[in-house]
Amino acid sequence: MEQKQSIEQFKGRARLPNFAIPKRYDLHLRLDLSACTFSGTVQINVSIVEETKFLVLNALELDVHQVWFTNSHGQKYHPCDVVLDGDDEVLVLVFDKALGIGEGVLGVDFSAVLNAHLVGLYKCAYMDGEEKKNMAVTQFEPVDARRCFPCWDEPALKARFKIALDVPSELTALSNMPIINEKCDGDVKTVSFEESPIMSTYLVAVVVGLFDHIEDTTSDGVKVRAYCPVGKSDKGEFALNVAVKTLDLFSKYFSTPYSLPKLDMVAVPEFAGGAMENYGLITYRESELLFDPLHSTAARKQRMAIVVSHEVAHQWFGNLVTMEWWTDLWLNEGFATWISYMATDILFPEWKVWSQFLQKTTGGLIMDALEQSHPIQVEVHHARSVLEIFDAISYYKGSAVIRMLQAYLGDDIFQKSLSSYIKRYSEKNAKTEDLWSVLSEESGVKISEMMDDWTKKQGYPVISVTAKDHILEFEQTQFLSAGLHSEGKWIVPVTISLGSYERRKNFLLETKSSEVDISDLVDTSDTHLKNKETCDEQLWVKVNIEQSGFYRVKYEDKLTARLRKAIEHNSLEATDKFGILDDAYALCEACEQSLSSFLSLMDVYRKEADYIVLSKLIDVCYNIVKVSSEAIPDSVNELKQFCINLLMFPAEKLGWEPVPGESHFSTLLRAEVLQALVTFGHDKTQNEALDRFQKLLNDRNTPLLTADTRAAAYIAVMRNAGSSHKEGFESLLNVYREAGTVQEKERILRYFASSPDPDTVVDVLNFFLSDEVRDQDIVYVLPRISLECRETAWKWMKENWDLILTKYGAGLLTRFVRDIVTPFCSNEKADEVEEFFASRVHPSIAMTLKQSIEKVRIKARWVQSARQEQSLQELVKELAGKK
Repeated sequence: MEQKQSIEQFKGRARLPNFAIPKRYDLHLRLDLSACTFSGTVQINVSIVEETKFLVLNALELDVHQVWFTNSHGQKYHPCDVVLDGDDEVLVLVFDKALGIGEGVLGVDFSAVLNAHLVGLYKCAYMDGEEKKNMAVTQFEPVDARRCFPCWDEPALKARFKIALDVPSELTALSNMPIINEKCDGDVKTVSFEESPIMSTYLVAVVVGLFDHIEDTTSDGVKVRAYCPVGKSDKGEFALNVAVKTLDLFSKYFSTPYSLPKLDMVAVPEFAGGAMENYGLITYRESELLFDPLHSTAARKQRMAIVVSHEVAHQWFGNLVTMEWWTDLWLNEGFATWISYMATDILFPEWKVWSQFLQKTTGGLIMDALEQSHPIQVEVHHARSVLEIFDAISYYKGSAVIRMLQAYLGDDIFQKSLSSYIKRYSEKNAKTEDLWSVLSEESGVKISEMMDDWTKKQGYPVISVTAKDHILEFEQTQFLSAGLHSEGKWIVPVTISLGSYERRKNFLLETKSSEVDISDLVDTSDTHLKNKETCDEQLWVKVNIEQSGFYRVKYEDKLTARLRKAIEHNSLEATDKFGILDDAYALCEACEQSLSSFLSLMDVYRKEADYIVLSKLIDVCYNIVKVSSEAIPDSVNELKQFCINLLMFPAEKLGWEPVPGESHFSTLLRAEVLQALVTFGHDKTQNEALDRFQKLLNDRNTPLLTADTRAAAYIAVMRNAGSSHKEGFESLLNVYREAGTVQEKERILRYFASSPDPDTVVDVLNFFLSDEVRDQDIVYVLPRISLECRETAWKWMKENWDLILTKYGAGLLTRFVRDIVTPFCSNEKADEVEEFFASRVHPSIAMTLKQSIEKVRIKARWVQSARQEQSLQELVKELAGKK
């Protein structure tokens, strides 16, 4: 009874007890890919720092066979009780005699199944000619090393790893470190790897499969390899080139060389995420590593450069210096996101990725305007709930706040501080406060005073701006999409531009409200500005120049009117035109301004040509149409016509055919404009898309449908597919089945569910549950289910929930909830969703579910508000008729 009570003390704890610290793991795994099982032995050098009868470490879904502990005097102990607790994911070892303070070795023999859920050590299939075979891959972040071997599975409990693998002799075996020995015994070989430097368990990795590879070397002599499916090694050249260049770039930027002798990158056929930064062995979804000039879009090439840069950056920010606990995940992900854009901008300046970074900032702003958001530094109480903070707050708010701080401190001080931080905490763990401390030392600014509100509390401000003569008045409150007002106060680096980018002012808004005198920016010697009317018109005020700050701005009416004129006269940079549209949309959704006034603002963007602005405009059009289908259903077709009208200027300019030597942005924009026109039902574009699809059916390599324009054709096919005319759907299904590249398969899957016909969408969703589609690929279809079939998808998910729960790992479950629930726009539907999930609570979806339901209620409130607008439908009719 006493012993049971003693074991109870370890239940329900977020962290392991700290009376034993691991120092080194000697891990030998034996893989049976035919039976899909593995067995292993791990010997862990531990320091007992407090006399104890218990050793508590992590283990999950492992069968433990033998356990022993040998102390530094050679005495061997066997536990009297071995308890595996599946709920708390721990292995509790109980000893009759207390283990004394000092060094020792814990040995465990264990075995398990190679699971199919893309976590831990899992199986996935690859094609060897026409034959389907099994391979094995690990995905340990955040908390799944414990599924592969018993370990102290927490970021702060770093150790060295010596790994050996027994694998089929014809396969390639990879781990974090280079191979030091291979020994064959018939059909099996034992592959031994060099001992690693100190690292966290979540970064340990193993890949066993059949690959071709290409390699290159950095200027520091680090060998870099890209492992690709057999016969496709040339498709890894672009990613390999980016990896070699970014390794050199980051070595210089951080003034610290890459710390391992090699870096391998592997394209994995089944992978839940996009990529994983395992130390020295980065794993990728195939579509994130393989670049095919014929089948990869410009957008995919750009994303690939950013993703590779992101994972390589982690070798410093995350792997060499690791967050102390998941509370500070943003130190990994926010920094890797920010610096991946910096690196990509250096390698490909013509892409102007910093302007596109605003799309990421917006992702953070949207999520952080929810009551169900969370601070950047978030408490983590259950291992499984860690999955949910790999989200827009950790990645996008995190990176946006870093960029805001960098802009405030200046590039040189920021870089110098990061170099000092990396050196000081190399091979150690750090907290946010440690980074602030280094930045404060280097800059002389009290960083924690300024930044604590940004990282320790959720939300951000909306700054209201009014003008009285030459005085600007600023007032901040917390911005919430639900329209609620919260006091909230942040220290905000505010930037202002007055009538020209030559006239600027910066200040820190440290109080709830403040006044700023801008008379020094008004040049009274400029005769043009002496006329008050001209002065008022030309002296537009733009706050948050280039959207470098993580906040929204609400202008009084007269300032809004001046900015509209500035947009019409093309006086503003693309980033600022983006910001004005993005802030106004958010304010409209929060019912802080009318939908009518927002539609009038959209109309000002008719002659827009810049990619980043038009991409935002297209995004806004999709969302406005969704909400209006509930608010003003009789006017939706006219609203779609208005959206079409807004896009005709760039559509006519770009056409379908790429022009030799055209800009990267023209290629990106053509794809998005054509997809939008087809979705909104523009007859001419739909017909052209269907004609070109027919040409594709006759010739899979037709130049009439490039990689960038195929998506528009596939949407057109599915928008015209229905129960009575399935030919298009069946033709597209055949194209999918015959496609020889992951890029083409992915593209088709993305648009399969865009049909307005419920029966067709159910067929598509059932197809995704079949063996023809890899589990990982469910992420492509869910966000693009047609507006007309929201209810169909929800009904299908409810009917199949038990199967979905069994088939898909926790990481993919959040996608089902988010993508199927959030399109709804009524409180009744929010209630129904709450009721359904009341008895189906799962720790990995709890936060996502709350956020998704809140988003539905926000839109329901917006729908009610729009219905109250007297002249809205008249305005929509007028805008639809305006060419």
